Amino acid sequence: MFKKVFPLSAILSLRFLGLFLVLPVISVYALELEGATPLLVGIVVGGYALTQALFQVPFGSMSDKIGRKPTLLFGLLIFLVGSIICAYSTDIYMLMIGRFLQGAGAIGSVITAMISDLVSEEIRGKAMAIMGASIALSFALAMGLGPVLGAKYGVEFLFILTAVFAVLAIILLFTKVPTPPKIKHIYHKTTKTSDILRDSNLLNMIIINAMQKGLMTIAFVLIPIILTSDAFSWQKSDLYMVYLPAMLFGLAAMGPAAVFGEKHNKPKEIFLLSIILFIASFLIMGLSTSSLLFVVGVILFFIAFNMMEPLVQSMITKFAKVHQKGAALGIANSVAYFATFIGGTSAGLLLGMSDRETIGISIAAVAGVWLLWTLKLQNPTKYAHLYLPQDDVAMDKLENLENAHIAEWYINDTEKLVIIKYASLAIQKDDLVAQISK
Repeated sequence: MFKKVFPLSAILSLRFLGLFLVLPVISVYALELEGATPLLVGIVVGGYALTQALFQVPFGSMSDKIGRKPTLLFGLLIFLVGSIICAYSTDIYMLMIGRFLQGAGAIGSVITAMISDLVSEEIRGKAMAIMGASIALSFALAMGLGPVLGAKYGVEFLFILTAVFAVLAIILLFTKVPTPPKIKHIYHKTTKTSDILRDSNLLNMIIINAMQKGLMTIAFVLIPIILTSDAFSWQKSDLYMVYLPAMLFGLAAMGPAAVFGEKHNKPKEIFLLSIILFIASFLIMGLSTSSLLFVVGVILFFIAFNMMEPLVQSMITKFAKVHQKGAALGIANSVAYFATFIGGTSAGLLLGMSDRETIGISIAAVAGVWLLWTLKLQNPTKYAHLYLPQDDVAMDKLENLENAHIAEWYINDTEKLVIIKYASLAIQKDDLVAQISK
């Protein structure tokens, strides 16, 4: 599993590392460019998230139709061009175009779909945890290196470095990433992308994913501003003392949560616990009178976020049909990026309109409503997968196979296998084999 997941995680991590490197310094850099205004600087900082949201679905759907690798190459080339434009920008508008292009190479959902192609559902949670951990490590590395490299070599150097990362990612794509199996889709009824939103399970996961990402942006706006305000009077150079332990605790919580949610089929319980921790974290950050207690609130936030992260992606790939994984992840990530943009904007508005205590209580109240909504979520049906050589299966019997406990079946043309996804508690494997054997 690791050999299949690591190259894809590395590609995504290189892309995020480039995006994260400039975050600590890009606003200061952008203000010095010709034509800059605070509004345009804000668009430059968050604009990539907007184009990420707009292009997640097209890239996900494209990968379902023309293949994962060609789509990844196209996205990385767009990201490369955007990074080069940013590096050589001479005014705010040119920088803005570059940032929009960086986000337009929206390959996150494609990589997640490709991992789901290569890794069986039984161990997909672990695979998603590896991917999530690699992104978290990229963020930690970028927060430490970005300000140092930017101060010594200039922000232009950071964008050039980002372009180099894009080239390295393309090399990895064609040297280390295995080609996913060719899947032949045969169904009794036609399914459309719009059916994804009609699936209550997928809709619930899209909402959970959006809320999680929206709260993340709110937290990253509030935490540094509150700590460096008169309330606690921290120096900017000291912020690592809250982020470092928080990220370590978050990473430590990710693995056990993924194992419990996947192995014991209890993702709902993990989601509910995570939301409770979200509520506690914002209450503590809003009401604490000591910086130590505030740091505890930040740690709880990171634990909640990282517990939820791998399971959200895994559950979406489980609920989606095999030929719609890319589209489903594209929709989920698109909505999540919009929530990211809205969360950051809302946090900025709240800071200008209200005090810290009210903000903390208000966000906790919204999370409380989210908790009540999630109570109706059902844990997924425990499915097993039957893998049969295509030559041993009577195709006429397979095509007439009708059973409410069979989620789907499809053919892996590359390996000449018929794969049937069925409810293992409702159907006996031997009975299923007998129904379709020659």
